Amino acid sequence: MQCEIHGLPAYAYTGGKAFDPARPAIVLIHGAQNDHSVWALQSRYLAHHGYAVLAPDLPGHGRSAGPALASVEAMADWILALLAAAGVRRALLAGHSMGSLVALETAARAPQLAAGLALLGTTYPMKVSDTLLETARSDEGAAIDMVNIWSHSSIAHKPSFPGPGFSVMGGARRLMQRMSARNPHQLFHTDFAACNGYAGGEAAAAALDCPVLFVLGKKDVMTPPRSTALLTGAVKHGTILSVDAGHQMMAEASDAVREGLAAFAAKLPFQESP
Repeated sequence: MQCEIHGLPAYAYTGGKAFDPARPAIVLIHGAQNDHSVWALQSRYLAHHGYAVLAPDLPGHGRSAGPALASVEAMADWILALLAAAGVRRALLAGHSMGSLVALETAARAPQLAAGLALLGTTYPMKVSDTLLETARSDEGAAIDMVNIWSHSSIAHKPSFPGPGFSVMGGARRLMQRMSARNPHQLFHTDFAACNGYAGGEAAAAALDCPVLFVLGKKDVMTPPRSTALLTGAVKHGTILSVDAGHQMMAEASDAVREGLAAFAAKLPFQESP
């Protein structure tokens, strides 16, 4: 789906189905140096099972134009503008890594819009090491290699990965490299700095009144499950789903993530309260 947000072209993948705002809506927000395609194994299933799916490319990522936004708050405002343009009044907001912070902030800014929240590969505060921040600024290719190694568990490597002939690590690395080619203006550094600088997560989590699903990778070393205690302890209505994966759980444990999102969505009150 193509639209215009803040005067610039914006793109959101709809899972192979025409977007219908009358259906229960699910918004899938990608992480740093990624685009909508990281949700490929979940978005199509959800779109073909009764949901209106929006998997946007954030500005400066993929097919959405403009410079990358420099703060989580600005990204949340952009998501709200996208949903208004699409006619969405209530939705399940799901986000991965940086996208989880964006989903959280969006729900805090518009609580009436959030039927539920799914936070995948999340933590707060989402601090980025000085070394990685500097490498992202000075040598983006090296930063991509570093993150690609850290983001994947051993099950992502052949021969243990269940998809013969398919390299999860290779696909993730090529996607990040493609983002660099499309937007050479220190995209990775901008994304990491936004994660590093976000200070509103605890207050946003405490203010939530909707159901929250935490999807955490047992082998995640980027955002280890133990680091989520501040968030999981702050929300009122939280559930934890542990999957056998690293940080790139949508690819490494695609079935478990898909089934978890679908089961969570099936229980949500998508209709607005009278």
